[in-house]
Amino acid sequence: MADLDRAAACLAQASRVVVFTGAGVSAESGIATFRDAQTGLWARFDPQRLATPEAFLADPELVWGWYEWRRARLAQVSPNPAHQAIAELAGQVAQLQVVTQNVDDLHERAGSRSVIHLHGSIQQPRCFDCARPMAIPVAEVMENGQRLAPPRCPLCNGLARPGVVWFGESVPQQAWEAAWKAVSTCDLLLSVGTSGAVYPAAGLPRRALEQGARVIHVNPEPVSIHAPGELALTGKAGQLLPRLLAAAFG
Repeated sequence: MADLDRAAACLAQASRVVVFTGAGVSAESGIATFRDAQTGLWARFDPQRLATPEAFLADPELVWGWYEWRRARLAQVSPNPAHQAIAELAGQVAQLQVVTQNVDDLHERAGSRSVIHLHGSIQQPRCFDCARPMAIPVAEVMENGQRLAPPRCPLCNGLARPGVVWFGESVPQQAWEAAWKAVSTCDLLLSVGTSGAVYPAAGLPRRALEQGARVIHVNPEPVSIHAPGELALTGKAGQLLPRLLAAAFG
């Protein structure tokens, strides 16, 4: 596979690497994306209409129940070979930064130590009113979903909300600045499992190209190449990334 060999040669020469991941990586562990059909009770609802501050204020029990259902499902899945390969890459290059659009903790569970979550983390609920972090055990949620009352904040009595970035909310400034700095100074960006449709995150590969870095796309669907510094590998990340690392580092 000529493209894989070219990508491996680029990776072997890189020293400052950013791995930028999207929903496709987690999907290979069995986590449904927002584009997938929902099941049970949630089949009646559009996920994008639940993922807003307005939806939460209108019906907090519905929204909290849906996110706790997602957290319960996440506890039942494991990191896949793509997550593991990304964690292993840290031992092969001088500097590795993982930047993810995913709200799960599968990168960390696979062993990655430096992960920037652009869209927050479902494992870090916080108060809707005062933003205080709240350590809340995962609820036992029925497979077909159920309504749940959000816990109350011990500081201000506000409602707990999922620690994710909802539609209409801004990416956390600290996370965005850290991601932008990493992308601006890398010599290779590995874009894995992302459609490139969600901004501002989708602009990160372009920023890397503008700064002279190589960009390697790994996606189950073909990715259009627009610059000489880009390469694209089509297929599942869990299959391609272990092969890419083996070809690059032996």
